[in-house]
Parts: sequence; structure tokens; C-alpha cells
Amino acid sequence: MIENVFGNRTVVETLETMLRDNRIPQTLLLAGPEGIGKATLARRFAATLLPNGTVVEQDDLALEPNLEIIADREKLTAEKRSDDPLCFSTHSDFVTFPPEGPLRQISIQQMRLLKEKAQFGPLRGAWRVFLIDHIDRANEQAANSLLKTLEEPPPYLILFLTAENAYDLLPTIRSRVVQLALSRLDDEEMKQFVKARGLDRPEQRIALASGSPGVALSLDLEAYAKRRTAMLALVRAASGQGGFDGWARFSESIGASKSEKLDSYLKVFYMLLEDLLVLREGGSRIRNIDLERELRTLSETISFEWIRKAVERTDELVDLARRSIQKSIALDALAVSLRKL
Repeated sequence: MIENVFGNRTVVETLETMLRDNRIPQTLLLAGPEGIGKATLARRFAATLLPNGTVVEQDDLALEPNLEIIADREKLTAEKRSDDPLCFSTHSDFVTFPPEGPLRQISIQQMRLLKEKAQFGPLRGAWRVFLIDHIDRANEQAANSLLKTLEEPPPYLILFLTAENAYDLLPTIRSRVVQLALSRLDDEEMKQFVKARGLDRPEQRIALASGSPGVALSLDLEAYAKRRTAMLALVRAASGQGGFDGWARFSESIGASKSEKLDSYLKVFYMLLEDLLVLREGGSRIRNIDLERELRTLSETISFEWIRKAVERTDELVDLARRSIQKSIALDALAVSLRKL
């Protein structure tokens, strides 16, 4: 049995059947929203399959030591990262390849390292399990390099790939995998998860996570509240319901902060736009439940077209955020362009 997994019972039972019947596909793709538990499920599967498998949990990318390693490597030059591609392997027969660098991508150097490591058989038991987390962040070179391993994998190797959207992958990769789709957890499953983890402010976490246990677990509610206050000021200025002076002080503060990334603010902005759309179209199930009255008032003053354009231009900013751009200038430009609408 695959233990300590919340939700997606059908997918879990499918994997358990593979284990029980000893008929395991060599490449599996776990697809679903951020924080849904894709990498966790891959590790739980490996823990069941490999001798002394429980140690694979030390490769969890959400653990503080691993987060620090990934953050520290962003400061390295591209050459240094290329010379020493990132992977985690607490268990000798389980290897995790995470996205890294300022762009948070899977690199061709990592896929070459995977191919090299795949040549060596298991040290314990009969299998080796490799996890490529966020294969949808592989650039074209890395994806093509992976294809060579997928075409002729050694008989002892099981490859787990995770992606938010399977259709972001090359068709040649999709054709070589067994795909399992994971869905968001329902409210009861989320309540069980939050209770089992002993998380504070459970109702707020469940609402903000929208069915993603990993999001509920990792949320820093104080940091979120601070970013939300700033992004709400941006929404007001951008929609014409507030002045730019109210946004300006937040813009200066965001620009002065060296520790926070632009995408951490854009994620909050997306969530506010989602809530505004739900309320405008007559729905009531929103994420920011404590702001319902204010968001409902705002939703009555903006059009569907404004929200569509806001999402479209935020998407453009997400792409630019992977490069070196000034946070405050980018957000100011977003506010001005939407104000003109």
C-alpha cells in the first residue's frame, strides 16, 4: 500500500495495482495543478518499491535545507551550475531532478546527468526510480536529450515526470509515457489534510489553497497578507477605483526589496483576479473569503474584458519575470496599461 497520501484515490489505487501485479510502466507522467501532490506521490511510490525507501522523503523539495540549496544556486553563474547539475539523492536508487537557476528550468546538463546515472544498476533491490519534477520547465534541448533515455530505458529504471499541463510537453514525450491525471482535493479531503498537519488558520488555508494541499502547507499567511494588501492597491489603481498615490508607496517598497521575487506578487494578483471574475459572474466560492465584501464591490465596477486583459498582460509579465526586470517598473506599467482600459 502507498501510505500517507491525501486525495486522488483512483490514481493511488492504479499505482498500487501496478506494484501488486509487478507490471510497472517505465515512464509515468503525473499531471495536475501546482501543489496537488504529484512529486509526493512519486516519492511514496518509490518508498513502497525500494528497500529502506522511507529515506526518499529527505528529497522533498519543500524541506527548508533543500529550499536553501536551490536558492543558493540561483546566485551561481550559469557556468558553475552547468559544471555541477543539481539533483538530490538521499537514497542510492532514487534521484530527483528539480528545476533550478533564476529561470527555474530543467537544464540539458541535468538530463545528460540523468542519462549518465541511468547506466548504473540498482545498489539495493531490483529498481532505480528517477523523478523529474516540473518536466514542463525543460527547455527544448533538455527535452530532446530526455527523449534519448525514454526511447531505450534500461530495464531496471522507472522514470516519474511531473507537469502542471501535459500538453506543455513535446508530443514525442507524451507518446512515450503513461499519463495519470491528478485533480484538486475536495473540501473534506483538505480538512483531513490540514488537521493531520496541525496547520493554523485552517479555514483560510483551505480557501486560499483551492484544493492543493502543498499550497495549504507552504503558505506563509503573514507574507501573503502583506503581498495581498499591495496587489489590492494595484487592482484599485489599475481599475480606476483608486488613485496611483495609494499604489505608489507599495511600488517603492516592492522595488526596494531584494529578497522577494516578482512572481510571488503576480501569483497573489492572479488570485485576486480569479475572485473578481467569480464574483462578477455571480459565483460565491472565492479564495480570499475575508475580503468578500470589498472584492464584490470592486467586481461591480469592472468588465469581463478588463479582467481578460489583466490576465493576458499578467501572463506577459510572468514570462518577463524569468529575465532581469525591475519589479516596481513592471507593476507600474501594468497598472497604467490597465487603467487606460
